[in-house]
Amino acid sequence: MSIGAVLERLRDEFPDVTISKIRFLESEGLVTPDRSPSGYRRFSPKDCERLKYVLTAQRDYYLPLKIIKEQLDAHDRGEAVDGPAPRAPRVLAAVSSKTAPATDFSARRQTRISRADLLARSGADEAFLRELERSALLTSGKAGFFDEDAVALVQAAKALAEYGLEARHLRAFKTSADREAGLIAQIANPIARGGDAGAAERAAELVRELAALSVTFHTQLVKAAVKDAVR
Repeated sequence: MSIGAVLERLRDEFPDVTISKIRFLESEGLVTPDRSPSGYRRFSPKDCERLKYVLTAQRDYYLPLKIIKEQLDAHDRGEAVDGPAPRAPRVLAAVSSKTAPATDFSARRQTRISRADLLARSGADEAFLRELERSALLTSGKAGFFDEDAVALVQAAKALAEYGLEARHLRAFKTSADREAGLIAQIANPIARGGDAGAAERAAELVRELAALSVTFHTQLVKAAVKDAVR
């Protein structure tokens, strides 16, 4: 298949994928298509499945590319990789990380979820939702709609509340997240302003990588701190 044909195959499941994204994943060694005598990329069905593996692992488990490549290399060596599969894999089964699952930014933002649907899907009540909003932990879009990330956020906040952590306690998480976002923005913004055609794509990919690494790093810090606290 040509790179254009691969793009068409992927777009139904991954609407935000682009040719530059596929080329970036190739440059990172995650897929190695053959070349025709004239130099054009020629992707096999296996290459397409590898791309789906990578995109699924990023979307459903927010894994850094380094971890995804290690998993693919293990598959190539015939080694078993244990763990539950993310949504809709075909041949390869990407495994979850030790961190909480997260989502792809742009695809999630495009989803419009009403307040009623958010309440129904999260299992929270209106009073709990208002408390999250008052604490600046949850915000809707300009038209009053939410996205898939909001559903996951409310579900997590509700689960924490069952352990006695109220919205006011969760402000510490928000403060930490804002600081991490600021650090990531300092690195990604100069790349996004590069002015060339691929600048936005490179910046978006960098944000995904840094955010994934940040989640992993934060999780390990919390685990280490909790171990010390409960001894």
